[in-house]
Amino acid sequence: MTAPTSSAPRPTTANATSTDGPFGALREQLTAAASAFASSSGAVAEILAGIVDDVDRALGEELEIFPVCHHSPASALAMVRRLRAKQPKVIYLELCEDLQPLLGELRNCRLPVAVQAFASQLDGFPADWGPLSVVAPITEASAEYQAIAYALETPGVELVLVDRSTDHVFQWSPRRPDDADEAPAGEDVEAAAPAGEEAALHGDAVGVEIGDLRPRFAELEAYLLHHGKVRHWSEWWDQYVEQPLADADHDTYRQVMVLIGSLFRRLRPAGSDRQDRDEDRERYMWTRIREHLASSGADPSECLHVCGAFHAASRVEQFGLAADAPFEISPRTGTRWHYGLIPSSHSAIEAQFGLAAGSVSIAAATWTKAVARTGLTPFRLEGQRGGRTRTGGRRRATPAPAPAAPVADRLSGYLAQPPATQGLDEAELRGWCVDIVRLARRNGYLASTADAIAVFETAILLASLRNRARPTPYDFADAAVTCIEKDVVPGRRDVRRLCEILFGGDRVGQVGYEALPPLARDVHDRLGPLGLDLEKRTIQRALVDLHANPELVPCSDLLWRLRHLLPRDAVRPIMGERRLGHRSIQESWDLALGRSQRALIELGYEGVTVEQVLEQRLRRAVRGPDATASVALEAVEDAIRLLDSPRLVDELGARAVELLAAERTVDEAPEVLRRIRRLLAHHRATGPLPAWCEAFVTTGYAHYCTLLPTAFLDEDSGVRQVGAMLGFLFGMESLALSLGCDRSQLELAVAQSHPETPAKMALLWAARHQLGLLPLAELRERCATLLANPLVVPAFPQYLSGFVQALEPVPGLAPFVVEVMSSAFARLPDPVLLPWLPTLITTLRAHGPELVPLLVREAGRTFPGSLPALDAWVPPWSAPASPQAAVPVVTSGPVAGLLSGHPEAVDAVAALLGCGGGWREEAATASATPPELTTLLSAHPETADAVAALLAGEPS
Repeated sequence: MTAPTSSAPRPTTANATSTDGPFGALREQLTAAASAFASSSGAVAEILAGIVDDVDRALGEELEIFPVCHHSPASALAMVRRLRAKQPKVIYLELCEDLQPLLGELRNCRLPVAVQAFASQLDGFPADWGPLSVVAPITEASAEYQAIAYALETPGVELVLVDRSTDHVFQWSPRRPDDADEAPAGEDVEAAAPAGEEAALHGDAVGVEIGDLRPRFAELEAYLLHHGKVRHWSEWWDQYVEQPLADADHDTYRQVMVLIGSLFRRLRPAGSDRQDRDEDRERYMWTRIREHLASSGADPSECLHVCGAFHAASRVEQFGLAADAPFEISPRTGTRWHYGLIPSSHSAIEAQFGLAAGSVSIAAATWTKAVARTGLTPFRLEGQRGGRTRTGGRRRATPAPAPAAPVADRLSGYLAQPPATQGLDEAELRGWCVDIVRLARRNGYLASTADAIAVFETAILLASLRNRARPTPYDFADAAVTCIEKDVVPGRRDVRRLCEILFGGDRVGQVGYEALPPLARDVHDRLGPLGLDLEKRTIQRALVDLHANPELVPCSDLLWRLRHLLPRDAVRPIMGERRLGHRSIQESWDLALGRSQRALIELGYEGVTVEQVLEQRLRRAVRGPDATASVALEAVEDAIRLLDSPRLVDELGARAVELLAAERTVDEAPEVLRRIRRLLAHHRATGPLPAWCEAFVTTGYAHYCTLLPTAFLDEDSGVRQVGAMLGFLFGMESLALSLGCDRSQLELAVAQSHPETPAKMALLWAARHQLGLLPLAELRERCATLLANPLVVPAFPQYLSGFVQALEPVPGLAPFVVEVMSSAFARLPDPVLLPWLPTLITTLRAHGPELVPLLVREAGRTFPGSLPALDAWVPPWSAPASPQAAVPVVTSGPVAGLLSGHPEAVDAVAALLGCGGGWREEAATASATPPELTTLLSAHPETADAVAALLAGEPS
C-alpha cells in the first residue's frame, strides 16, 4: 500500500500560541502552569497546548465526532442521550467495513457475541499465519451496540462501517497474527484475566474493538496506577473516568474524552509500527467517510462519526471533511474470508484485551444500575432476550433535534473542581456483604455474619485509604478476599471469582439458530431424533440403541464424524466404538455442542455439510506440504470408518503410494507398518484387495529394500524404525513375492548392511537368521561370546534392545531372547548385574514397550509355574540333547509301492538334491526292525496294542 506517512497536522485556526477560540483561556492557564512548575517548560507547554488544540480541532469539525471507549457504560449512556437528542440519519462507525452484512443477525443472538471474519485458505499472506481470524465482541453496555441498535431499528437511518477491512488488518500487520496490533500491552500479571474455558471462546483470533483507550507508554500507565492507588488499569479507568462522566452532559463528555485520547496519543513512543497503523486507520476512515458523503449526498449536520477517543484526537492530514489530502487504499488480497457470529463472554473479552478479571462484569452491572437510576431507555434490537424495544423512530414520536449550539469551554470547570461524589450507600454495601457470605458458604467456606461485618468495615477502610468517598466493587472484592479467604480455597471457586458472580457473573452469549451457518443448522436438524436441546451449554447424555432404533443410525454416523472434526470435549463417546470392520449396536454420548458453538460455526465456513468438510479435510491432509505415507494411511482409515465412499478411499490410497515412494527417511516406518497391517486385514476380511493396497505393498517392499543399508548406518534412524522396516519386508514378503517382487533384492540389501551400533547389529543378526543365513546355534554362540567379554557387557542391553525390536519382523525369536536374557541374569555377577539393570529397563521402555508383553508371555511358557518346581527345573537350552531315533523307511503300504513302482522319478529328485542313487539299498537295510525297538515293544505290550487298536490295526 502506498500511503503518506507524515503525521503533521494540517493548519488550523487555533495553535499553541493563539488565544482565540473557546479554549484560549484554558490554553493560557496550562502554558502558565507549565512555566511555573516544569523544569523544561517548553516541552511540557507544547504538549499541554497541543492537547487543547486537539480538543478544539475535534469539536470544531463539521462532521460531529463522538469519542467512545470500548465496553464503557459512560460512553454507552452518553451515546443513548446523544442519539435521542440528535437523531442522526447516518452513523459512521469505527468497525471493519466488511463486517456490516452481519450486524442484522444480532437480532437472533443473546449478547455478548462476537462478529467474526475467518480465512483458512490464504492467498497473499504467509502460509504459517493460517488460519486467520478476526473478532469484534459486542456487549449491551457498549456505545457501538447502542449505535447499531438505533440504526437497525430506526427507519431511514443508515449505518456505515468505515474502518479498514479484515484483510487490511493483516496486510498492515508486520508480525504474526497472534502478536498483532489489537492486543494492548502493559497489563500487570496480577490483573490478567483467567485463562479458563470461557476465556478461550475467541481462540487465537485478533480482536478489533472500537475505542481502544489506554496509555501506549508503560511508564505513564505505571505512574497513573501508582498515584491513583489502584492495582490495574480497569480500576483506574472506572474510578477517574467512568464514575465522573456517567452523568456528564454531552459537551463535557466529548471534551474530556478527546482530552484523554490526545494525552495518551502525545505521550507515546514516536516512530513505532503501531503509531503508523493508527494513523493509517484514521486516513482510511476519513477517506471512506468523504467517499460516502460524496456518493450519497448526505448532510454532514445529520451525520455522526463514532470512533475511539484516541482516533478523535487525530492529527493526520486527511482529518476532517475539508481535507483534500489523498490516501490510496490498497486492494484486498485473494484470500477468501468467511463471516459469521460466534458466542463471546465477559472473560473472553477480558482475556483478549488485557482487562482485569471481572471488569466487564462490573461494567455490565454499572450499566444496569445507571439505566435504572437515570431512567434512560436504551436501544435494543428486536429479538434480544429480555429486551424491550423503544426506539426513536418506531414506537413513539420524538421531538425534532435542536440546532447545534456553539462549542463552549467545559474543560476548564471540569479540571478546576473535583467531580461530585456520591456518599456511602450503606444499603447497597450491606447487600453485597450479605450476598458474598451466602455465596461463600455455598462454595465451602466457613463464613458467618461476623465475616459480613468485617467485609463491610474493611471495604469502607480501603476506600478511605484510596481517597474514595464510597467503596467501589474493586474495594469490596479486595475486602472480601481479605476477610473470607483464609488459607485455602475449599472448592473450585475462590472469593474473587465469587465476587465476579455477585456482580453479574461471566455472562456467556449465544448465537441463535437463524444466525447459524447452513452446516450448523443442518447438524441441529439431523440430530433432532435424539430429542436433546443442543443449544444448552450443559453436557447432555445421548443413549443410542441402534438395534432397537435403526432410525438412529444416521445420527450415530454424524456423531462419529463430528467427533473427528470438533474438539474432543464437544462430542465424546462414553460407550461404543467405530473401528475398521466394527460398529457398536449400542452407544452412549456426552454432547456439549452448546459450549462448542464457535467450533461448529467455524466448521460451517468450510462447507455446507459435515460430509463435505470431512472429505475436504482428508484430501487437504494428504495433499499438504507435511503429508507423509502414514498421514495418508490414516486418512484412508478415516474415510473407511466415517465415509461410505470407495472412490475417495482409492484416491487417498493412491496418494499414500505416491508419498511412500517419495519419502527419503524411515521415521514413519513403525506407523506405516501398523496402519497397513490393519488395512490389509480389513480388506482381506471384506473382499479382494484393492489395487492401491497391492501397489503399496510392492512399492514399500522395493522402497524399504533400497533404504535398508542406509538406515542401518544412519545415526538419525533409530532401532525402532529399522525394526519396523524389517517387519514390513518380512511380514509382507509372501504377498509382495506373489505380486512380482524379487526376494534377491532383500537378500542383497541385508548383505550390504553393515551397522555399527549394538542394537542394529542384533537386528541384522535376526534378519540374517530369518533369511536362513545365520543358524540359531551360531547366533547363540555369538551371544555367549558377548557375555564372556567384560568389555562388551556394559553395552549388552543395547544388543537386547535390538533383539526385542527383532520380534517385530522375526516373532519366532521370542524363545531365544528369553534364553539370552536368562543366561545373562544367570552368568553375570552382582557387581556387574546391578548397575546393568537400570540401563536394561530404560532401554526396553524406550525402544520396545509394546513388544515386552510378548517376552513376558514367552517367559511364562518357559519357566515353571510354581516355586517348588523351580528347584528341579532345567532350562531347555541347558538340557543335554537326546539321541535322535532313526526314522524307519517305509517299505510297505501304498507309499512303498509308489516308490518301488517309479524308481526313475525318485532317482531324478535325488540327483537334484545332490544325493546318490543307493536309496534302494538303504531302504532294504532299514527294513529290519532295530533291536531297541523290539525291546521297547516287549516291555510295554499294552501301549502297542492300544496304538494298534486306535489305528484299526491288528495287535502285534
